Formats: sequence, C-alpha cells, structure tokens
Amino acid sequence: MGTLNGKVALITGGARRIGAQIVRELHAKGLNIILHYNSSETEAKHLVSELESSRKDSIIGLSQDLTDTSSISGLVSSAMQKWNQLDVLVNNASAFYPTPLPDITTQDWDDLMGVNLLAPLFLIKESARYLAHSKGCVINIVDIHADKGLQDFSIYSIAKAGLAMLTKTMARELAPTIRVNGVSPGAILWPEIEAHENEHQAIINQTVLKRQGEPQDVANTVLFLIRDSDYITGQIISVDGGRSISF
Repeated sequence: MGTLNGKVALITGGARRIGAQIVRELHAKGLNIILHYNSSETEAKHLVSELESSRKDSIIGLSQDLTDTSSISGLVSSAMQKWNQLDVLVNNASAFYPTPLPDITTQDWDDLMGVNLLAPLFLIKESARYLAHSKGCVINIVDIHADKGLQDFSIYSIAKAGLAMLTKTMARELAPTIRVNGVSPGAILWPEIEAHENEHQAIINQTVLKRQGEPQDVANTVLFLIRDSDYITGQIISVDGGRSISF
C-alpha cells in the first residue's frame, strides 16, 4: 500500500488489549483511525484523547454492539462521514467465554458467533465498495484455537474457525481489488478469566520459542499485511511463538 499517511483504518474492538496496540501502531505510521468499541467507553475515550493530542484530527471513536448485525450498516456509514474514505478494515473485536457442553444455550451461540464471525462478515459486506475504491485490505484477527479447538470453548473455537474460512473465501470473492488476510495470535495476552491463570506456564512451554509474545508482535504483523504485502491475500499468519507447530 506504500505510504500510509492519510489512509483510513476502521479497527473494531480497538479500545483495549491487542486492539489498542494495533490502533497505536497504525496511528503512529500515519493512518487516520476509526476506533470502534462497545462497552469499553472509558478506555476508548482515553486512547482517542491520547492519540489526538499527538496528531490533531486523526482519530474518532464510535460505539456499537456488534451482536446487532442490523446496525452494522450504520456503523460503516458513520465511519465514512469523517474522512469519506476507507482503506483498511481490521476485524479485531472478539467475545470469549467458556461454554461447556452441558451448559450451552442458544444465547451463547448467538453472542459468540455474532461478534466473532457474523460481525466480520457484515462489516466486510458493508465496507467492500469503499475498500474497492481505495484498493484497500481487510485483516481478520483469528486465533490459534481456530485450528486447535479449546476444551469447554467449543462455540468460540467454531466461530474462529469460521473466521479463518471467511478470510479465505473473501480473499477469492473480493479479488483482485481488495486483499483479505488474517493474523492468528497465540500466547500473547491471557484471557481475563481467573480460572485459567494456572495454565499460563504450560501454554508457554508449548511454544517453540519458550516465551510469551507481546501485543506489539500482532500489531507489527497487521502493519506488514497492510503496508508491505501487496502480493499476499487469503493467508493467515500465526503469531504464536511456534505453538501451532509444536507437538
């Protein structure tokens, strides 16, 4: 994509954790940012204020519950109103919680599939004409558990597997004008679920590099797929310290 100055990126779930680091990295490289958030209003406003102070008129925050797919068209329309341009869509927003088989409900299915799979699909649908105009790209944040299902997290794993396939099918459907790729993190940030804290070292031991990664590792890969990979599409890059190839 060459120089990124003046390009516009919509990043979902951009207020916290990996999403916030992607926002910071792309903003630092000259992109204007549309930061989507849902419940993390305080964090979103703080990040917008922080980055706006370093470069005026360069970032806005938009709130939307992505489980309401009927409102996604409105989110994209609102995003377009600021700069009338869209070059990058980063589908980062995610819902994550356990769903052991005896306890699964249709509400769990709707929530986890809605945020992790349906929302990216409809965001791509609503953004496609704008991305085609700019010859832009889509980056989907997948997960190591798209390939290695996580016990008691079946719906989440299914949704992320669907997101991986969405990445590949959209790369075919939107070619040659829009590139679609994915980033699959593993052992980067721990889920905010206390019961799994005792598993951290075991997960690190499963990586080839024997260490935990950082959100910046994911942000660097997103930047690479946007700026330095004009001939890459339909690919999912694992950022997991080699965990996906360990035995």
